[in-house]
Amino acid sequence: MKAFIFPGQGCQREGMGKELYEHFSIAKEMFERANTFLGRRITDVMFYGDEIALMETKNTQPAVFLYEVVLALTQSEIKPDVVAGHSLGEFAALVINGTISFEDGLNLVLNRALIAQKVCEQYDTAMGAVIGLPDEYIEKRIKEISEESGENIYFANYNGPGQVVITGSRQGIRLACKALKNEGAKKAVPLAIGGSFHSPYMAKAQEELGNIIEKTTFKTPSIPIYQCVDGLSHIRPDEIKRNLVLHITHPVLWTSMTQNMEKDGVMEFYEVGTDDTLQKIVARMCPDKQVTSLWEIPTYKNINLLKNKQL
Repeated sequence: MKAFIFPGQGCQREGMGKELYEHFSIAKEMFERANTFLGRRITDVMFYGDEIALMETKNTQPAVFLYEVVLALTQSEIKPDVVAGHSLGEFAALVINGTISFEDGLNLVLNRALIAQKVCEQYDTAMGAVIGLPDEYIEKRIKEISEESGENIYFANYNGPGQVVITGSRQGIRLACKALKNEGAKKAVPLAIGGSFHSPYMAKAQEELGNIIEKTTFKTPSIPIYQCVDGLSHIRPDEIKRNLVLHITHPVLWTSMTQNMEKDGVMEFYEVGTDDTLQKIVARMCPDKQVTSLWEIPTYKNINLLKNKQL
């Protein structure tokens, strides 16, 4: 079995998608459809904008979503048996398996970004990365630190064994990172992200975006999707829709998603993104499986040769 895995926010880079636009007619068509739908040329930001422009709320999430969908659609060599997306990546996965249309996915992602940003501005919150301690220990300690300090601290991402993201009040994240570093974490640092995604702080965003999700048409997908909220495989549209609403306040269970894909027979994982963020995690968890980037298949050979020549 083959899985397409889609990374989330953070994999954006300058020039993303330009090579696809120039080499594939379907990519050009999809990018122009996005420009028309958004009423502006987001491709100008993606192809020619700097890092600051790509980090603007109205650009970041649509750009990542658009790039991932287009990358998956420009090749026909590999047909995935299942899909899975990390946080934002779940929306691209839902387009590729046919659950939602391209335009509906773009609409949801744009609203997700704008609504979340609006909610984030109401609270002084932050996120932090912790590496090198057992998940159970971190769970116990952030609960203790939260109770002792009165600051809210939650799990945001279970990215892999001993590799997690926590979130909560800015002061709570500072306290937790300092304590966990002193208690043996290889890394425990606040991230350059304002907000508290995948936590109860997003309750208002869940309600607002949830209303939009409920009005969106969800079809029975062609292949199953492993979803962030429970790590399990789903194919029923009503379940997928419910999980996508819960996704906004619920931690990302990427560890469970990867373990369940392996248990269910996935032998090949292809990351559909700009870098190797998910590949590194999956390769550590599944050392005997094939883990690579979609960019490594022959479809993109000429583009990669051109890149290497330019380097």
